[in-house]
Amino acid sequence: MKRGLFFVTCVLLATCLPVCAQRMLSLDSCRALALRNNKQLNVTRLKQDVARNTRKAVRTKYLPKVDLLGGYEYFSREISLLSNDQKGTLSNLGTNAVGGVSSHMNSVVTGMVERGLVTPEMAQHLGAIMTPVGEKVAAMGNQFGEELRDAFKTDTKNVWAASVMLQQPLYMGGAITAANQMADIREKMAVNENETVMQNTLLNIDQTYWTVVSLKSKHQLALSYRDLVQKLDEDVHKMIEQGVATRADGLKVDVRTNEADMQVTQVENGLSLAKMLLCQLCGLSLEEDIVLVDEVKEFDARQMAAGEANLVTDDLLMENTEENRPELRMLQNVIDMSRASTKLIRAAYLPQVALTGGYMVSNPNVFNGFQRKFAGVWNVGVMVRVPVWNWFEGEYKVRASKATTNIACMEMNDAQEKIDLQVAQSRYKVSEAQKRLAVTQKNIASADENLRCANVGFREGVIEATDVMAAQTAWHLAQSQRIDAEIDVRMSQIGLRRALGVLY
Repeated sequence: MKRGLFFVTCVLLATCLPVCAQRMLSLDSCRALALRNNKQLNVTRLKQDVARNTRKAVRTKYLPKVDLLGGYEYFSREISLLSNDQKGTLSNLGTNAVGGVSSHMNSVVTGMVERGLVTPEMAQHLGAIMTPVGEKVAAMGNQFGEELRDAFKTDTKNVWAASVMLQQPLYMGGAITAANQMADIREKMAVNENETVMQNTLLNIDQTYWTVVSLKSKHQLALSYRDLVQKLDEDVHKMIEQGVATRADGLKVDVRTNEADMQVTQVENGLSLAKMLLCQLCGLSLEEDIVLVDEVKEFDARQMAAGEANLVTDDLLMENTEENRPELRMLQNVIDMSRASTKLIRAAYLPQVALTGGYMVSNPNVFNGFQRKFAGVWNVGVMVRVPVWNWFEGEYKVRASKATTNIACMEMNDAQEKIDLQVAQSRYKVSEAQKRLAVTQKNIASADENLRCANVGFREGVIEATDVMAAQTAWHLAQSQRIDAEIDVRMSQIGLRRALGVLY
């Protein structure tokens, strides 16, 4: 008893494991995964962050800027206030002065001796007295001259300097205002770019999702068609054995059976590739085993496709596409950016006024001679820049910028007309898809009845195998067209929502 219970438990677990390994996804969950994992969408979010911080940075242009500068310099030679001749003169100041006085005194004494006012002995005695006095006076004069020379020494081989500078723009010709406008526009462009990528991502997800659902329905249809052909093949071969049918009939049915097998293989491959693409768009592993909600609810999905044929109402068609389409908003941003750029170009050729101020210290300083210690000075001023002549450069640049604005306006008008045409085309496609779905639903009833009659006639021997194969082919074609029409209704509705910019 226990072994039997254990065996049943193992079988149930083995049966449930493949089911548990599958991942069930709805359209909303696929959208959420794509919006969270899409790399291009993440890039646009980062661009929004860049634009936001850039705008904040440009806002600081209105505020004063404070800069701190500092440095040290070593010079191989110092600044000299005296020439080399002046330095030599000061070094020999006493010698030169005493030498001139001694020469003059000698000439005076010599003249007195010649006139007999003093005797030669008295002149020699006077010279002996004046010589030591002159030497002392010369030494004192030389020392004073050297001290005076040293007082003019600057000692500027090692220079330290630092300053704090403040600058407050007062009038920049409107450049700061234009730069802030451009920063605001860039932020709006980043938001619109993000919305554009988001809508394109949702469009790809919706199209791929319903493509998978369509291929799944066609896969089931291909299996049903193969079963029909295989049943016919078995009946024909039994009839050949009984001599009722020819071998040629069997070969024709065999060829049709092989075609049905190949059709199943092709649909299976297409379904696998479509699911891999859906996984890639959702940011999942390509080998992820996924099952779509509408894939396993085939009947409900068909009724939803038929019942929501009028999903896009007239009220929705009256929505303002200029406000909903991010592409148009981006083109408007380009126009606004071009106009702000024109203002910025014009501002470069207008007068500019700024308030400046600061404090500077240096060592050595020049505020009390060349003093070897730090000392500083405050300064406040106004800086004015007025362009006088630039050979009409500014005017040419403004003209070029205005021409760029006109180009952007023309491109926006052209895009608006194309979007209006796209909306009209999408509306016609929705209407055509609805009519095609109604026609295919009627064709299904005819194909079913035709196939039923062919099978009855074949069993009674009044209809050949080729007629049955033709009825099967018509039935398969009608079923395939019905699936295409159902999905086409969905795709056309998605296309119209994308054209209106309301694909959310």
